[in-house]
Amino acid sequence: MIRVHHLNNSRSQRVLWLLEELGQPYEIVRYQRKPNMLAPSELRGVHPLGKSPVIEDDGKKFAETGLIVEYLVERHGRDLAPARETDLYWRYKYWLHYAEGSLMPPLLLKLVIDRLGLLGYPARAFVQSQLKLHLNFLEAELTNAPWFVGDRFSAADVMMSFPLEAASDRAGLNDTRPRLMDFLARIHARPAYRRALEKGGAYRYAKA
Repeated sequence: MIRVHHLNNSRSQRVLWLLEELGQPYEIVRYQRKPNMLAPSELRGVHPLGKSPVIEDDGKKFAETGLIVEYLVERHGRDLAPARETDLYWRYKYWLHYAEGSLMPPLLLKLVIDRLGLLGYPARAFVQSQLKLHLNFLEAELTNAPWFVGDRFSAADVMMSFPLEAASDRAGLNDTRPRLMDFLARIHARPAYRRALEKGGAYRYAKA
């Protein structure tokens, strides 16, 4: 059985959701953030960086959400990815990498700057401009289709969920970008998403 090392209020919630979408049984090993919101030291016994998610499956261990998502889809549910011979496959790959490679860095910077208070002020305008650029780009990308890879829900939407949830929590994503807010409302209403919440525990970014 797949084992998920799950940290509360973290990227690992996406892995639980994906496993629910795939209908795969899994075991959760739970970790709670410390009062300073850092991961507990016990996670370093799982992976040297002490980060979550990490999964174990069939004697193998995987870290990094994007890799975990690709592995799980290729092994357990190719219907959540377009066929390799199609152009949509490469769009799918783009969003898998964009979520963490391009969108999460300014969101993390925003979190750090907010915690620094006045010390973070010099960088605030730049980070805000970057977040606006990304959110406007994403709003436009959903103009012609409801999901990031077109008319069908895919694992790319799972990957995009966490940064967009974080953006709605701390980076100004609101009803001025109705397509993105509709995307969040639709993923939050999915039965598999709700099941993952029930199993994973409290998750601050689920607004519905």
